[in-house]
This record gives sequence, structure tokens and C-alpha cells, in this order.
Amino acid sequence: MSDLAKSPDLPDGSGNSESSRSPEAAEHPRNSGNPATPVRTASERPVEASVPAADPRLLVREAGFKGYWAEFGRKVRGGDLGSLPVLVGLVVIAIVFQLRNDNFLSAGSVANIAVYSSGLGIMAVGIVFVLLLGEIDLSVGSVAGVGAAVWAVLDVNRGWNEWLAIAAALLSGAALGALHGFFFARIGVPAFVVTLAGFLGWSGLQDWMMGGEGSINTPSGSVVEDLTNYFFEDKAAGYGLALVAVLAYAASLLVDGRRRRAAGLPARTDGEVVLRTAAVAVLCFAVAYVLNEPPGARGLPLALVLFLAVLVVADLVARRTSFGRRVFAVGGSPEAARRAGIDVARVRIAVFALSGTLGAFGGLFIASLSGGATKSVGGGNTLMLVIAAAVIGGTSLFGGRGKVWSALLGMIVIQSIQQGLNMIGMANAIQYMITGAVLLAAVVIDSVSRRTQKTAGRA
Repeated sequence: MSDLAKSPDLPDGSGNSESSRSPEAAEHPRNSGNPATPVRTASERPVEASVPAADPRLLVREAGFKGYWAEFGRKVRGGDLGSLPVLVGLVVIAIVFQLRNDNFLSAGSVANIAVYSSGLGIMAVGIVFVLLLGEIDLSVGSVAGVGAAVWAVLDVNRGWNEWLAIAAALLSGAALGALHGFFFARIGVPAFVVTLAGFLGWSGLQDWMMGGEGSINTPSGSVVEDLTNYFFEDKAAGYGLALVAVLAYAASLLVDGRRRRAAGLPARTDGEVVLRTAAVAVLCFAVAYVLNEPPGARGLPLALVLFLAVLVVADLVARRTSFGRRVFAVGGSPEAARRAGIDVARVRIAVFALSGTLGAFGGLFIASLSGGATKSVGGGNTLMLVIAAAVIGGTSLFGGRGKVWSALLGMIVIQSIQQGLNMIGMANAIQYMITGAVLLAAVVIDSVSRRTQKTAGRA
């Protein structure tokens, strides 16, 4: 035997001294000289359970302002821009046009923006739901025209009760929308083709219903006339609505915080709730002041009240009901939604019926603005403006991502641009080009944002 084998530092002849063994090897029974003990490899040794690191997104609310700022930066780097581009755009639009014309932010100008945004904005809410499915509805303008024609024929020509005529107009929009949804969801015809056929077909139906007259004037003092011509002159109405909006927003934050705490999740701090509520209060009361106080102010427009009511109800449906969650699920992945037990066809039909209903409702606003139902209601650039508003406001064209309030933001952007260009004397051709450029910019931002989120693993 060699001297190496007899070395006292290597008693087992393995080439490993006692002092050079790892702690695991020193404690292993094999090293105690018990040959009956089985040998375990490194892969078989018990591994200490690892504790996953907490998701930083769940700790943001516990880190105060610094945490929120870090979260904001993380979202921007990940492509989750939210409503930031729209809000920045609105600030830029307001500054540019106010510098060009001192009356851009006057009471009359703001009231015009609110009134002209309402009818088209209500139609854009329906388009938001369609876009959440990842589809498109090209018939919304024609459906608006049919809705206005149904109301006018039944109310003015046939002498129906006006409320019944309005209900019939809304039902006609729902029926046409459901028909589109049926051909798309049950028959398998692409939504683009179905609604394009509807765009052409319902335009013909509108012409046929209006007959040789071509227009039916709105009766004086009627409900439809008041949609865009009635203003709450009492200042209490404007300030009261602002107060209700602020209190409702604060209540929603408190309820959400209570639900999150009950579920064991981090919730907004009291300081953040106060800060958010204060920001909303400043905005709401500033708008109420502009509509009520300056010379020439007419008060709160009824059209704006109805538009906000539709937005609130639609937002609750989208975020707080099982139907809203199904819409997002179908838009995100129809196959995954189907495997989860969701009736995809039923959801699609319901969404197109909703789009048709809101389209017909918007048609009544257009008829109110134009003084009656005509063959041109819903025509021209109506379809372009409605779809553009939803997209510019932040609703993705790829489905599954967006908010109902994007209809409000997008329509304010479009109407602010048109109002500003009108006030500085720009031609309609320039308005179309600028609106088209803004729409293209919104789609580019959406595409780049989606690509960035995929790269960052957030989509």
C-alpha cells in the first residue's frame, strides 16, 4: 500500500479528509460507517422550501407616494400607458387653442363641446363594448338613422305617445344590433362583413321610412328637442351634480378599500383617498363654475347629464357584473372563455344588441341637434367620429383592454379639436386631416404599447 493510502489525514482512503468534507457529507449516515444506510444523491436531498418574493405591485399602496411613483415608472416602461396620452393631449389642445382664441375655454364654448359630445359619445360607449370583444361595428351610424326615423314616423306622423315612440326607436336599435350579433356569433359571418351589410341596408331602410319628404321636424317642446336644447339654469343643479359625483367617487374608493382589506389585500391609504377625491372635486367644480358663472353661461346641459348617466351605468356593468367580466374574457381569448364555460355566442349577441341600442339613442340626439329626423342622420362622418372616439380614448383595437370612460375622453378630444378649429376659421378639410392624424397616433400608441407589454411579459 502506498504512503498516500496510509496517510493519517485520509483515514478512509477516499482522498477526502474529515476537515475537508461538506457539512452535508459530515452529517450523512454513510460517513458514520453504517453500510446499511442508503445513499442519497444531491437531487434526492431535501431542499429548504423557498419563500417567493412578494409581488411589488401588491406592496405599492404600502409604500406611499414613492411606491406609487415607482409603480408609475414601471407601468410606463412596460407599455401600460393607460389614459396618460389622452390627458396630455387634452392639456395641449386646451393650451394651444386658448392661446389662439381667448374664448376657447369660455362658458359657451365648453357648453358646445359638452352638448355635441353627448350624442356621439353615447354611441361610442356601445362601440367600446364591441371593441372589447376585438370586433368592429360599421353599422352604428345607419342604426342611429333608423332609430331617429322610427321615432319621427311614430311620434309625428302616426301620433303615438312620444315616450312609446322613443322606446320603439331604442328597441329597433337593439333588434338590428342583435341581428348583426346573430349572423356573426351563430352563423359565423365576420363582424366586419355583417355590419358593413347593415351599414348599407339600414341606410336604405332609413330612406324608405322617411319617404318623399326627406325630413320630419321635431315638434316644439318635445322630449327629443329638449335632449340637446334644455339647460338647467338653476346653479344648484350644476354644483349639486358636481357634489354628487365627488361623493360617489369617494364612496367607491372607500368601498373598494374595505373589500380589499376584507380579502387580505393592500388597499389605498387614507391620504391617497383624500388626494384622489380632491383632484376629482377640483375638476368637477371647475366645470360647474364655467357652465354657470361667466357671462353668457346657460347652466348645466341636459345632454351632458344623460351622457354621464350612460357612462356610469355602462362602467358599472363592465367592471362590476358577471356580464362585463365575460365580455373582457371573450375579448381576451374566445377559446379560453369557451373552455371556462362562457356562452361566447350569447355574449357577442348581447354586446351587438347593446351597441345598436346606444346607437339608436345617439340618433335621437343627432335629430335633436339638427331640428328633426332627416335622411342624413347618422351619415357623413358620424361613424368615423364614433369609432375614433373609442380608440383615441384608449380602448384597444385588439380586444380585451379598455374602459368605458374612454368614450368620454376620446369624444372630448375630437370635439375640442373641432371646436378650436372652427373658432380659428379652419376649413372642414383641415379638421378631417387633423382628426385622422390623431386617430392614427392613437392606434400607433396602442400597437406600440401592446408590443412593449408583450416584451415585458405584461400582456
